[in-house]
Amino acid sequence: MPVPLIFGHRGASGAFPENTMIAFEEARNAGAAGIELDVQLTKDGQAVVIHDETLQRTTNGTGEVQDFTLAQLKKLDAGSWFATTYSQERIPSLEEVLQWMNRDGNNLRLNIELKNDIIPYDGLEEKVLALIAAYDAEERIILSSFNPDSLKRVRMLNPTIEIGYLIAGVPDLAVETAIRIGADAIHCQTEYALSRYAGKAGQAGLPLRIYTVNRPDVLMRLSEAGVDTVMTDEPGLLKGVPVHHTIRKLF
Repeated sequence: MPVPLIFGHRGASGAFPENTMIAFEEARNAGAAGIELDVQLTKDGQAVVIHDETLQRTTNGTGEVQDFTLAQLKKLDAGSWFATTYSQERIPSLEEVLQWMNRDGNNLRLNIELKNDIIPYDGLEEKVLALIAAYDAEERIILSSFNPDSLKRVRMLNPTIEIGYLIAGVPDLAVETAIRIGADAIHCQTEYALSRYAGKAGQAGLPLRIYTVNRPDVLMRLSEAGVDTVMTDEPGLLKGVPVHHTIRKLF
């Protein structure tokens, strides 16, 4: 049985400020197979990497991301909220991350979450797909969102890029929705992966990628359940957990 892949959730965000270049680089150094990050649009239509729609939690700015240009956002401190040591960290653009991924020795996969379930950013899908194409990165990319209409649009625009349908809790119709929008996997929480729906997803050919797993014992349970990937704030910790290959698969 394959061992679940380890993805750094917003990078190595347990020990470094989330969604910053240092967090991404440290996830790579820890041996992660990939990283997950969040993308929104600026006032001037640039794709930037930040989780919240507002700036207050992870920068020294205030207001909504969509009300600032990329140049304005680049002036903000995106690290001191975590520790003053990281005061020089800035909000990355998605293009910066793709440039970093093209450096020699960087073989990470990249899960881009389209953050358009609260603010419906017009053109987000097109802009992200254009950047991916410009850097010839499609084979290494997974696009995910809680917004099924956004993922349906991604599939309409690109019939081959990998799509993950994001869900919270244990919704009844996740498998049906994933199939309807052309998703390739379901991104879910541990309770869904250990529920009766896991078998249904497996029968439909939909691998499960689990967020956010920070405990070795939970990783072991998910490995027993045969999940594809776990996303963690602590890639260094979970990468070192011995996982058995012969435990019964649940779906």
